[in-house]
Amino acid sequence: MKFHYKFSNLLGSVYKKGNVFFSPDGNCVFSPVGNRITVFDLKNNKSWTLPVESRFNFTAVDLSPNGSALIAVNEAGTASIVSMVSKQTVNKFEFKRPVCCIKFSPDGKHFAVCKENNVFIYKAPGNFTGDYNPMEMVRVFHGCFDETTCYFRIQFFFLVCFKFDLHCCGVIAVGSKDTSTRLYPLEKYANFREHTLSALSDSVVAVFFEKDSLDITTIGRNGKLCIWECSLSLSDLEPFDQSTAAPEKKKKKKGYEDDENQEEDDLNLLTGELRQQIMEELNEKKDEERKDSGDSGDSTKRLMKLCAKHYLCDQFGFDKPRLTAAAYHKDTHILVTGFSNGAFLIHELPDVNLIHSMSISEQAIRTVSLNSSGDWLALGCGGAGQGQLLVWEWQSETYVMKQQSHAAGMACLAYSIDGQYIATGGEDGKVKLWNTRSGFCFVTFTEHTSSVSSVRFASSRKFLVSASLDGTVRAFDMTRYRNFRTFTSPRPVQFVSLALDASGEFVAAGGQDVFEIYLWSMKVGRLLEVLTGHEGPVVGLAFSPVLSSTALASVSWDKTLRLWNAIESGAQSEAIFLSSDGVSVAYRPDGKAVIVATLNGHLTSFQVESASQSGCIEGRNDLSSGRLETDLITAKKSLAGKSFNTVCYSADGEYVIAGGQSKNVCIYYVKEGLLTKKFEITQNRSLDAVDDFINRRKMTEFGNMALVEERETPDKTEKAAVKLPGVRKGDMAARSTKPEIRVFQVQFSPTGQSWAAVTTEGLLIYSLDADYMFDPYQLDMNITPQTVKQTLLRKEYSEAIMMALRLNMPNITLEVFESIPSASIELCVSSLAQVYAQKSLDFVARVAESSRHIEYWMVWLECLLLRCTAPPLCTLLTVQRSVTRKYHDIAKICDYNKYTMKFLGRLGRVRKASRTEEEGESMDMDGEDDSMEMDVAN
Repeated sequence: MKFHYKFSNLLGSVYKKGNVFFSPDGNCVFSPVGNRITVFDLKNNKSWTLPVESRFNFTAVDLSPNGSALIAVNEAGTASIVSMVSKQTVNKFEFKRPVCCIKFSPDGKHFAVCKENNVFIYKAPGNFTGDYNPMEMVRVFHGCFDETTCYFRIQFFFLVCFKFDLHCCGVIAVGSKDTSTRLYPLEKYANFREHTLSALSDSVVAVFFEKDSLDITTIGRNGKLCIWECSLSLSDLEPFDQSTAAPEKKKKKKGYEDDENQEEDDLNLLTGELRQQIMEELNEKKDEERKDSGDSGDSTKRLMKLCAKHYLCDQFGFDKPRLTAAAYHKDTHILVTGFSNGAFLIHELPDVNLIHSMSISEQAIRTVSLNSSGDWLALGCGGAGQGQLLVWEWQSETYVMKQQSHAAGMACLAYSIDGQYIATGGEDGKVKLWNTRSGFCFVTFTEHTSSVSSVRFASSRKFLVSASLDGTVRAFDMTRYRNFRTFTSPRPVQFVSLALDASGEFVAAGGQDVFEIYLWSMKVGRLLEVLTGHEGPVVGLAFSPVLSSTALASVSWDKTLRLWNAIESGAQSEAIFLSSDGVSVAYRPDGKAVIVATLNGHLTSFQVESASQSGCIEGRNDLSSGRLETDLITAKKSLAGKSFNTVCYSADGEYVIAGGQSKNVCIYYVKEGLLTKKFEITQNRSLDAVDDFINRRKMTEFGNMALVEERETPDKTEKAAVKLPGVRKGDMAARSTKPEIRVFQVQFSPTGQSWAAVTTEGLLIYSLDADYMFDPYQLDMNITPQTVKQTLLRKEYSEAIMMALRLNMPNITLEVFESIPSASIELCVSSLAQVYAQKSLDFVARVAESSRHIEYWMVWLECLLLRCTAPPLCTLLTVQRSVTRKYHDIAKICDYNKYTMKFLGRLGRVRKASRTEEEGESMDMDGEDDSMEMDVAN
C-alpha cells in the first residue's frame, strides 16, 4: 500500500490532434492529448486528465449535450464510451476503420459517425431500453464520391412536428472531400429528399445550419464561403405517410435494386423506333409519378438557393493560406475561421463583416470551438511536436487561458522543496514552471538558446538554476521571475549535468565536450574552481543533501565515480571504478550513500565514508524489450542495449525509482535489491517501442512494411519531404515521425505523496490515492467504525483518535478530528503516544491543504508539532506545503480586501467633501435669499 501510486495528471502537453470542444455550461475545455483527454476548468483555474487511456491517439471526440457521456475514437477506429460521472470507460466499440468526425445530436439521443465515404447513425449510449447492444445502428447514408478526410463535418438539425405526437426527426448536413455538401433526412418527408450542394471548388471544411431554419452555410478549404437559402420553412415539412404510398413492385431479376434499372438494361438491347417509343412512355410515367408525389424534376434548385459567395482568404493578400478549421455560433451569428498560417478571423453572418483578426502561432490552427454563450473561443494548434491551446474572449480581446507545451519535447524536471511546483527544461531551450495543484504552466523562461539539459530548485525555493547546451548556467528568481545570474566557463562548454548544494551557495555543472566540472558561487557570481580528473563526459552530478556538507559526487562515461570536497580540498577526489559507463548518480537523503546507474542496466550503491560498494541491483530485465517496428534484431538483442538513465531516492532513503529506455518505471528496495513496484507509463501504440513483439500483419513476403517510408504526412495536406539518411532526431525534413517511448528523468516528490516522470508523452504525475485506500495499522477485532463513533460520543477524544488511526479509514478519521472542540485539542494531543502523534500530524497536514477550516487546523498543527519529537522530513515538507498554500490564498484575499477598503474609504471622503460643499452652497444661497428679502423690505 505504500507505493499504491495511480496516474494523477498529465502536464506539459495540452493538445496534439483531434477536435477541442467546450462543456455544455461553457466553463470547461476538453482537449485530446495523445491517447488521453485533458479537461481545463476555466472557472476554477485547474486542469486534470481523465483516467482513461486508449491504445492509440484520439482523433475524434464529442460530449453529449447533458454532459454525462463522452465518446472518443482513436486512430484505429476504436470508440471508448466514458461516463463523466464515474470517469471510467463503460463500453468500447470497434468501427474497424479510421473515423474522421463524430457528433452528438442536439437532443442527445443519436450520434453520427463519418467513416470513409459513409455516414452512420447510432443510438446514443445512456438511453437504457433493455437492449443487449447499446450501440444500435439506425441509418446509413452513402453518396460521397471521394473519401472523407479531416475536413469532413457533420451538423445535426432536429425539429419537432406537433401534428404527429411530437415525433422527432432531423436533417444532417455532410461535407466531404469531393467539394459537395449533402443533406440527408433521418426520416422520410413528402417534400424533402436527399439534396446535393456543389458550389465549392475545394474540400469542404465546415457546414453550419442557421437557428430554427434550414438555411445553410458551407466553407471550403480555399476560404470560399457559400450561403444557401431554403425555400421551405420548418412548418412546411410534411412527414411521409406510408399508408398513402403506392406499393412497391417486385423485382424482376436478382441483383437489381428496382424496376427502373431492370427496364433500362432491357432498353439497351433494343434499337430503332421501338426503343424511342418505349423511352417516351417511361418518361411520361415518371412525370406522372413526380406530380402525384408533389415533386418536380428541378427540386434541388427550387429548395436550395445560393444567395451569396465570399472569399475569406482574400484578406491575407497575395500569399493565401489554407482554411483549416471553423466554428459557428447560431445565436450570435459569429463565425470563427482558423488558417494554416496560425491566424484566425471572426466574422458576423450573413453579411460576413470582419470583427476581429489575430495571429496566435506559426503552426496551423487544427480546431476551433465556441462556448454556449459565444463569448469564448478555443483554438488548438498542433504540429512539429508543438501543441498550443488558447481560449480567447473576443469581445474584450483578452486571454482566458493560454497554454503551450515544449516545442521539441521535455528533457529534465525538478521538484520544489515542498512539492508544490515542478520545473521542466525542454529541447526548445525553454524552462517552464508548473503548479502541481492547478496543473497550469504559469512562467516560461526563454533566455537559453539551446536545449536545457538539467534544472534544480534551491532549498529555500527562492530561485532555480538550469544548465544548457548553449554553454551557460542561469539562475532565475522565483519572486520577480527574471534571470538574475548567468554563469559561463572560460571556454565554450556544452553543460549536460547540474548540481546545487543544500544551502544554495554553490553551483556545479559538468561538460559534455570538455570533461571538466565547473564550480561557481551564487552570491558573488564568480567561478571558484575547475575540477579535472574525468576522461569522459560528466553526465551526472549531485551535492550532498546535508546542509553542513559540500560533498559532491560525479559520474562519467570513463567508468568512474568520483567523490569531491571541492570547498575544502579543491580538485582532490576519490575515484571509484564502475563496471560500465556511468549515466546518473543520486545521494541518499542522509548523505551517507550514493547510487549510480550504469550503461549495463545496473543500479550500484556505495557508502560515502568508506567508498565501498553496499549493493547492486540488476534491473535490465525489468525494463522489457520494447522493440521498434524497424528493428532488424531479436528482442533479446534489443534488451541487451537497454539501461536506466535516471535514478532517484525516496524521501526515507529506503527505496529508489529508476527509468530509462523503456515504457516501464521501477521502484526497488535498496537494502534487499528487490523490485517493489513496476509501472507501465503508457499503452499508446501510436508511439514506437511500446510493443514487445513486431506485429506479424506488417511482415510480408517483401519484408517488414514498417521499413517502407510513406510519402504523405498524416494529415495529407502538406508536401512530401525527403528524409535525410541516418538522421533519427531533429530531422525537420522527415516524411513521417513516430517517436519512441522513453523516460528521460524521474523523481520522487519531497513529500513522498507522488512522483513525476518526463517522458515522450509529457510530464506524467502519479500520486497516492488516499481516499480509496484501506491500509489499517495494528488493527484488532474490537475496532470498528461503530465503536469509534461510540467512543467519540463518550467524549473520549484521545482514544477515538487512536482507534481511527488504527482503522485508517480517511472518512472516519476526518469525522473524529472535526468532532473535537478546539478547546480540547491541546489536552487531546498531550495524551497521544509519539507514534499516533506523528500519524496525526501526517493526516492533518494532508487535510489542512484542501480544507476551509484554516484556524482550526492551524491549532492542530501547532499542538502536534510541539508534541512530536522527531517528525519525518516528508511530513514536515507536507506541513510546509499546506501552510504555504493557505498563506498565499489568504494573502490574495487580504490584498483584495485592503484595496477595497482603501477605495471605499476614499470614496466616503470624497462623498463627504462633496456633501459639505453642497451644504455650504445651500447656506450661501440661503444667505443671499435673506439679504434679498431684507432689501425688498427696505
